[in-house]
Amino acid sequence: MTLLVPPPAAQPVPVNLSVVLVFLAILSLPSSALAEHEIYYRYTVLGYVQDGSGKPRPGAEVRLIREKTGLAYGAISDAAGLYVVVARLGDESAGEQLRLHLDRQDVVITARFDPANHGRERGTRVDFVRGRPVERAAEFHATLRRVLAE
Repeated sequence: MTLLVPPPAAQPVPVNLSVVLVFLAILSLPSSALAEHEIYYRYTVLGYVQDGSGKPRPGAEVRLIREKTGLAYGAISDAAGLYVVVARLGDESAGEQLRLHLDRQDVVITARFDPANHGRERGTRVDFVRGRPVERAAEFHATLRRVLAE
């Protein structure tokens, strides 16, 4: 005959109610960090930097500045002269003016995208050809695919 013995009763653990409430409040806050990787929170500006003779210019510092807020994002070109700047722009930022800066040159571009489209990458391509900025928005998606494939 087997005798079943019930397990000992679990002892309650004292919990500070204020600690629990603070923890639950933190969990209920919306987290922008969770959304940062989403397409509808980013705008990418990429391109190539060439020197005066048309050769790739590695190590060039490129800055993208939001005209509305003054917030700046930076990148340094690689050995091929490629730079990639990813800015945090949401749906409400469609049409916003952005200033791209290299050396003593600035070019103002407009963040053009469909705020209702959350499935397509948002951005543009701006090359610095022999020191002069040239926007090639139509080449953005093909360039991005090529860069991500490497």
